[in-house]
Amino acid sequence: MGFEAPRRLVRALGESDDWLGLLPALTDEAVSREGLDVERVMAPGGRSSVVVLVRLEDGTPAALKLAPPAAAPALERAALEHWDGWGAVRLLAAPGDALLLERLHPEMSLRSLPEAKALLEASGIVRRLWVEPPAGHGFESVADRTARQAEAMRVSAEASSALVSEALAARDELTAAPPETLLLHGNFRQGKVLAGDRTPWLAVGPEPLVGERAYDLARLVRDRVEDLIAASSGASAARRRVNKLADSLEVDPDRLRGWTLFRAVESATRAQSSGRAQEAELGLEFASWL
Repeated sequence: MGFEAPRRLVRALGESDDWLGLLPALTDEAVSREGLDVERVMAPGGRSSVVVLVRLEDGTPAALKLAPPAAAPALERAALEHWDGWGAVRLLAAPGDALLLERLHPEMSLRSLPEAKALLEASGIVRRLWVEPPAGHGFESVADRTARQAEAMRVSAEASSALVSEALAARDELTAAPPETLLLHGNFRQGKVLAGDRTPWLAVGPEPLVGERAYDLARLVRDRVEDLIAASSGASAARRRVNKLADSLEVDPDRLRGWTLFRAVESATRAQSSGRAQEAELGLEFASWL
């Protein structure tokens, strides 16, 4: 097939990325192995993978996802296999390092719904994903992932700020005695839940790890942060969201607040280091409300 990686992915990975050079051949190999009929490449696509809309030999619509090794596609595959379509997109096959997935409706995520309805649906989906991990799994722990992130935060330009110090202290306290070890999505938010045909909503794009549920909810708390910042009642609305999600999903609100603080500040400092000043400013303002 004629193939050109979406520009959004090229910008994220860099023009000289070795995997991008291999991508046309990897795509052709996966298409040939599964006997797929290619429709089109999803554009603008994501920043860490490429999705090709395809049809199986019997005409069933599907999606072929290819991601670089740094995105750990093998771990995504393992998580999707374990969920087996329960709350998440179903894995149909795994040709090479590619993932052949059931076709969802990428143009319709939970972000298309009013906020209250979106949070309600998101709560129902993420609850399904929190299961015991498989025996002998290779998933990273919340403690290990956040330890790396914390180290990067300490050496960032913003490391001297009181907010960063508070976030790091919260992380240390939270990882000292984790209450549970469940399989988590890792990057759960409204935009990661798409409309489906088999069931109304399904999660996609996990960055799976194992740990406590409060960690997985923390990114969802920060959803639609631009709307919160623009609202005069944004600070109180953010705190109400923490309490509402904690209550509906039976999570300790103090642990959810702590993880929300850490993840918001970590994301903001990473954005600052990458030159995304506006994104960093929004994240830090949100964190200051918690």
